[in-house]
Amino acid sequence: MEAAVAACDTLRVQLAQLRRLTFGRSSEKLSRQIEQLALEELEGEAEAVPAPVSTAANRERAPSKRTLPDHLPRIEQRIEPTTAGCACPACGGALRPLGSDSDEMLDLVPVQWRVVRVMRPKYSCRSCERIVQADAPAKTIARGKATFATLAHVVVAKYSHHLPLYRQAEMMAAQGLPVDRSTLAGWAGQAAALLDPIYRRIREEGLKAAKIHADDTPVPMLLPGKGKTATARLWTYVVDNQASGSAAPRLVWYRFTPDRSGLHPQRELETFSGLLQADGYAGYDRLYATNRVTEVACWAHFRRKIFENHQVSPTPLTTDLLERIRALYKIEDKIRGLPPEERRRQRQERSKPLIDDLRTAIDDALRHLSPKSAMAKALLYGRKRWVALTRILKDGRAEIDNSEPCPATGPRGQGERRASDAERSLRSEEVALYRIQDRRRAGCRNLFHHRDLQA
Repeated sequence: MEAAVAACDTLRVQLAQLRRLTFGRSSEKLSRQIEQLALEELEGEAEAVPAPVSTAANRERAPSKRTLPDHLPRIEQRIEPTTAGCACPACGGALRPLGSDSDEMLDLVPVQWRVVRVMRPKYSCRSCERIVQADAPAKTIARGKATFATLAHVVVAKYSHHLPLYRQAEMMAAQGLPVDRSTLAGWAGQAAALLDPIYRRIREEGLKAAKIHADDTPVPMLLPGKGKTATARLWTYVVDNQASGSAAPRLVWYRFTPDRSGLHPQRELETFSGLLQADGYAGYDRLYATNRVTEVACWAHFRRKIFENHQVSPTPLTTDLLERIRALYKIEDKIRGLPPEERRRQRQERSKPLIDDLRTAIDDALRHLSPKSAMAKALLYGRKRWVALTRILKDGRAEIDNSEPCPATGPRGQGERRASDAERSLRSEEVALYRIQDRRRAGCRNLFHHRDLQA
């Protein structure tokens, strides 16, 4: 009977998870927290807005004026009065400058494809008959027809603006430029090859770091000739120590694999030594067994398992545990940006007592819960990883969760079809170079601003 009840409990939790993934909100805040936030917002608005004065001026208040960005180029159009000879239309007297009214509107120059014809004249010497001609400029693709700007346009449109290659081919055809999708795939592959030195440099510097965040996300991949899709993986590796006071730039690189075998992260991180912030995937265990990679578990994953049980059947236990974890995150918010040693000291003074009390509450709950219940499994997930979860108390560089790779995998393939056979023909390393473009990445956000891409 007890086993049947535990099985039903597990099924209810799984059903609630599926419903939440399909229809529910993504936020994991408690309802009481959301209500409190809404109340605070209303109170803040009430304090900020003064008491209304019943005057005609307030009732007819003009909307605030929004200015367009200063970095955009300006084209000035000057409209003079229609009167001839700058004479007053009423009396004929001379007009003098008084001022001007200006108004700005946002304009667009549509994309216009053009052909760059490179001419290299030949000259011959009348004395020695030597032929003189300038060297041919470097081309993106040998005997190819695409410039560097064209490659940049295709890659940015597909992997940053989510325009698949077949849509780009349709847009080009509408402008009288028929380009096959397989040709665009080849251009994208060539762009990846040109960016490969940068990718390898980022990876080389990232593996020297003392802490790496790792995560993977599923990617649908077509199986040639079968008409079906397989679940491939895109692994994200992030180096970001700005939360612990570092001014070093953020590094992100990706690796595409056809499956989720643990061999992939093991090979990728075979030379890494330091802290690895990741989920509880067993594929990382061999890295931890080497003693050169130290596991730092994710509190967000532990909290999510408790929250999923809370969504199905809220109890005083789930509410209490979620509130305790929330208190830890409040402390993390306050110490964000401090040096590692200061963060470690603050955690020892403020977080350690809360974590010790949380462990006591978890142990007490496990003594009363059925081992096969969904709640017990959620608590055992954290209890088995307690050493890795509490590593933040000993090392100020460690983060409370593995949220760093999540924004990096956010823009993946929105609005795209599954990877076509033409796109799959590229090497997996090439696909990983630009499958995702991290929108939080520092540096130039528009490739066309680079001088090498300008006409």
